[in-house]
Amino acid sequence: MRRHNLWIAIIAATATLGTTAAQADFIDDSNVQLKFKNFYLERNYDNESQKNYGNWTQAVTLDAKSGYHDIGGGVQVGADLLGQYAVGLKSPDNVNDIHMPYSNKDQKTERDNAKLGITLKAKVGQTELKVGDLQPMSPVVFFDPSRQLLTTYSGAWLESKDIKDTKLTLAYIDGINARYDNQYQNLTLFPQNDFAKAEAAGLSTDDGMYILGIDHQFTPKFTGSYWYADVTNIYKQHYVATDYKITIGEKTKLDGHVRYFDNSESGDKLYGNIDSQAVSAGLKVNQGAHTVHLGYQQMFGDHGTRATMFPTLGGWVPQPYLDNWSVASFIRKDEKSWSLGYTYDFSELGVKGLTATLRHFEGWDVDNGAGNERGKEDENNVIVNYVVPEGKLKGLGLQYMFIDTNYDNIAGGFDLQEHRIATTYTYKF
Repeated sequence: MRRHNLWIAIIAATATLGTTAAQADFIDDSNVQLKFKNFYLERNYDNESQKNYGNWTQAVTLDAKSGYHDIGGGVQVGADLLGQYAVGLKSPDNVNDIHMPYSNKDQKTERDNAKLGITLKAKVGQTELKVGDLQPMSPVVFFDPSRQLLTTYSGAWLESKDIKDTKLTLAYIDGINARYDNQYQNLTLFPQNDFAKAEAAGLSTDDGMYILGIDHQFTPKFTGSYWYADVTNIYKQHYVATDYKITIGEKTKLDGHVRYFDNSESGDKLYGNIDSQAVSAGLKVNQGAHTVHLGYQQMFGDHGTRATMFPTLGGWVPQPYLDNWSVASFIRKDEKSWSLGYTYDFSELGVKGLTATLRHFEGWDVDNGAGNERGKEDENNVIVNYVVPEGKLKGLGLQYMFIDTNYDNIAGGFDLQEHRIATTYTYKF
């Protein structure tokens, strides 16, 4: 009921704003885009007990961001709208591919899916408040653009840059609209991705997630961050990080960081005790058309009987602040992992807009319980991106991704190969 009231208030306030006499700034400074995405994914398992599947969808997204209208006293207001629609061109039979809504009862994938998100925003100076549909990009919660439709959230997000060299964030999130869903659901813990089952089993929280973040730039080269999140009655998370950027000579750029997470249970402990920590370090070296990526990641702690991995929200929510986040993720108990990647920009050879990335991940020392052999896993990625740089088709994007994941003595891990092909185009009004 609280969430329904929130949306009623947003729609009513947006309508009121539209009737004001001074709409010029609100409209003239707006940014309206129509985004098209054709997406194909094919996943093949080496184990015959798992069903292979392919998914092919076409989506269109209306992304409209208004300008700000001054209502006096230094307060400016605006509204954003995100309308998403996808239709299935090919869907697997009797397989939940977590792309479109799926009926467990009928064992069928819905042919299409639509989402509507409305956001009210207000600004005073360099402090901005957004209420409604959110697409956060933070160490403790992140939106998901990896498939067809976006995973977004409902809540309130306050961000202030009024203090020199400092960004302060306060937020409250009360629901998630996962990429394969069409409504906001209460928060759960991965791998509890079936929200209806989670609610029936008392494994979802309707008290939301509270967030605090502080990012400070100590020098032009050195920044530090602290974030805290409490997913009420599920888990708490502390995050501390440093980032350092330097330039050597005229062409070589180094970007390195170290990140630390500390996780524990919250409140009523719906998923039992949680005790885990993670260290993640990364280094990116760029020289002209060449970029090398290095990553190391390690899991610590007792974890828990029900929370056996690094905690993330249910709904296949990503955690890109872990350097080795991928299909395998490398977030199991005691797991250590490293990664090496290389990206080449073909503009050096006269092919503007074309890049290619190769990356290898390797994880080992996974704790499978007393008396059981330790597990290991590895993954290889090939990613090719091309964006038309000029002409009538300027901005047309093409991406091919190949993923090969292998598991050795990992419970629930099945070797797989995956192909993803995406074609994107954005029309700006």
